[in-house]
Amino acid sequence: MTLIDDLRARFVSRFGASPHIYRAPGRVNLIGEHTDYNDGFVLPAAIDLSIYAAIAPRDDGRLLVHSLMFDESVECDLGEESPTPRRHWSDYVRGVVFGLTREGLALGGANVMLASDLPMGAGLSTSAALEVVTAYALCDLAGLAMDRKSLARLCQRAENEFVGIRCGVMDQLICCCGVADHALLIDCRTLALRLAPLDARARLVICNTMVGHELATSEYNRRREQCEQAVALLSQKLGGVTALRDVSPEQLALFGAALPELILRRARHVVTENARTLAAAAALEEGDLALFGTLMNGSHASLRDDYEVSCGEADLMVDLAQNMEGVFGARMTGGGFGGSTVNLVEASAAERFMVSIGEAYRAATGLTPQIFCATPSAGVGRIDAP
Repeated sequence: MTLIDDLRARFVSRFGASPHIYRAPGRVNLIGEHTDYNDGFVLPAAIDLSIYAAIAPRDDGRLLVHSLMFDESVECDLGEESPTPRRHWSDYVRGVVFGLTREGLALGGANVMLASDLPMGAGLSTSAALEVVTAYALCDLAGLAMDRKSLARLCQRAENEFVGIRCGVMDQLICCCGVADHALLIDCRTLALRLAPLDARARLVICNTMVGHELATSEYNRRREQCEQAVALLSQKLGGVTALRDVSPEQLALFGAALPELILRRARHVVTENARTLAAAAALEEGDLALFGTLMNGSHASLRDDYEVSCGEADLMVDLAQNMEGVFGARMTGGGFGGSTVNLVEASAAERFMVSIGEAYRAATGLTPQIFCATPSAGVGRIDAP
């Protein structure tokens, strides 16, 4: 029985109705890390692992949500005017519901059941996938139209304002707008999208380190504050600077001395990462996989040394990969402090690579990583019953 068949059967057993089923994909960011909340450029791809929502209406105006991942149920009050976070997985659902109702959208009561084949805590954006699939399913069930970019913005606000994580819009936008067999170059200021084809000669291999550190959320927010400090100082020297997106590597070299050493390193990562991301998109368009891999390697070094969001296990996984045959490039992906690495590997070497890196990482750490090929997929949508 497939995950979707199992979800449908469990829903019918629990709620006594036949549901519609929706999916929102996770994502892997190929390059462009911690640039989105700096109005910069990112190059993610939606992947073929998702969070699924089965949903059917109910006539009493209540919203009941059951998660198969956590084996827990919660009730959301559609009329609650000032909900407060509970520091619980349901905050991602409740934040989206509050955001939709605050926009004046009339949601109907519903039963919802959630399932996933997307690893949690792996840096593959389970939170954004949960937000997006919830918002999309509730809107579709109520017959409400919302364009995908607006939906992404709403879900980002829910995570910023309700959950309390000051993320950029990349994760929600790629979950909404992903295109099969492509990465998307996203301008996070304008939300302009440009397709970047993934060459069939290569595979994206994701390696989950199986570690996650508790400081991730607090450090994420701290990095954003440090970037804002850099902007405040640089704007005194440069006109028109409202985000680090507005600063070129050449300008930072000229005026970086005005910044404290730590703030300079944070700014240097973002400024150079934007340049790497634009170069990487062009490399994909030109089929230059070697250049793309070199840019990935440079991104990881910058995240490790200047932005300091990597960790020992991720550095080890990247070092192992970069020294293996058939690997164009490797880097950490996601917010950092654990999670996954993304590797661009020759198609003919992918199976061998997955075995070899798993064995090497396990020998070095005692941990057994999750390793899989990711196929770029489409964004959120409804899965019709067979």
